[in-house]
Amino acid sequence: MTENEHPTGGSGRRILLREVRPYGTGEPVDLLIDDGVVAGIGQHSGTDADEIVHAGGAVLLPGFVDLHTHLREPGGEDAETVESGSTAAALGGYTAVLAMANTDPVADNAVVVEHVRRRGREIGLVDVRPVGAVTAGLDGKRLAEIGSMARSPAEVRVFSDDGHCVDDPLLMRRALEYTRAFGGVVAQHAQDPRLTPGSQAHEGPNAARLGLAGWPAAAEESVVARDCMLAEHTGGSLHVCHVSSAGTAEFLRWWRSRSTAGSVSAEVTPHHLLLTDELLETYDPLYKVNPPLRTDEDVHALRTALAEGVVDCVATDHAPHADQDKDCEWSAARPGMLGLQTALAVLVRTMVRPGLLDWRGVARVLSETPARVAGLSRQGRPIDVGEPANLTLVDPDTEWTVRGAELASTAVNTPFEGMVLPGRVLATISEGRITARDGKVEPVGGWS
Repeated sequence: MTENEHPTGGSGRRILLREVRPYGTGEPVDLLIDDGVVAGIGQHSGTDADEIVHAGGAVLLPGFVDLHTHLREPGGEDAETVESGSTAAALGGYTAVLAMANTDPVADNAVVVEHVRRRGREIGLVDVRPVGAVTAGLDGKRLAEIGSMARSPAEVRVFSDDGHCVDDPLLMRRALEYTRAFGGVVAQHAQDPRLTPGSQAHEGPNAARLGLAGWPAAAEESVVARDCMLAEHTGGSLHVCHVSSAGTAEFLRWWRSRSTAGSVSAEVTPHHLLLTDELLETYDPLYKVNPPLRTDEDVHALRTALAEGVVDCVATDHAPHADQDKDCEWSAARPGMLGLQTALAVLVRTMVRPGLLDWRGVARVLSETPARVAGLSRQGRPIDVGEPANLTLVDPDTEWTVRGAELASTAVNTPFEGMVLPGRVLATISEGRITARDGKVEPVGGWS
């Protein structure tokens, strides 16, 4: 199956969404879905629909696409599986996720990426696309089997050693050159390891006072600058993972002002839009993440950069961990946070309510741009007649309390535990099938 083929073969059902507001604007309209595509927008009687969903004026957006999800399978099923992660994604409004390569065994060959792709299709809740490793075993010494992963049935287009930086400039150059040949993307975890040995927190006054080894922002910024220049030199496509510092945002702003900037995109995580290193006062490992939480200044710079399009999109870096890897002392804890079910709500709090993004902007950063970066032609499409019905229905006003134990992931390590957040996903529709509704996934079966 190629990417442009219908991944479900059509749902065969006619679903009428009554009184929705596409992109949150205008008067509510009805939207008819027929066999996996949008068949009509306007006023419909509903007499020929198999199912009617009464939306009550809820916001309708293109289904969300996450460029950065850790599903842990194979090898880390005590923290997450493709099934539990797909469930969390569907409940969070996602219709496609990219599963990162740092599994066990590493997704550095066709066998592993095909397994991940197959498992996603068997579960059928979201379109699961495996990310291939850049280097074999994530060891940064030699390129992985990039070509065979790209040619495999998994059709891998994004490659990343996330969790590790491709710090060798020659290897990074070769990866950009190689992936350019088939329109691939190299997604970089920008962290110079020589500047971050033993790092535990953002390098600054809080880390010094708490006795935690510092992770300087320059370790990110210097790698981003180098890789943008390599992307320009090679003509390859670079994607910068989890931008965390004001300095990186400022460099990207300058870089994009150049007429020869080349193909560079960048993401920011929800937690870097909201949380700061002041939370480390408690030494609670829920707040340990890589790159680390930084300062209030960084947070506001990232919000501005996202609003301006300097940073292109939001990606969750959803990183579940088993209890024993988080319920321990800070130094021994694994870095990472859950994100799939809270991403929209954090974006509403940090960007929508302050007026930095409208709902079309939300569609841009959560759906349209991530789909373009990943090369998913059926995702992030306009809400229009004839387009694939990958959609998310949102209640922008309801507030809810985050409880890790109530989230769908196998793990519970949310940094938003006990926080009241605005905005909920009412329903997720993937290729014309309702995959999640009212906080529960719908039994849809696998994709053929």
